[in-house]
Amino acid sequence: MAIPSPTHPCWQRLASGSLSRMQTQHLGTQFLIKNMERSKDPLADKAQAIRAYFAKWERLLAHEIQQLASL
Repeated sequence: MAIPSPTHPCWQRLASGSLSRMQTQHLGTQFLIKNMERSKDPLADKAQAIRAYFAKWERLLAHEIQQLASL
């Protein structure tokens, strides 16, 4: 499954707090979630960082990527 495009609204939703609802056993993704919760960065920067993470680790995160559009 491919990750959504950079303009997809899911990235803004995830950056706004929906990321914390993601079900994952992947330690790196758990760290990402905690870092985004604590981050004071603008939403656009957080959304870009989240997408970059999923783009980099796409092969390992099939279960998490399936959840992106529904969160």
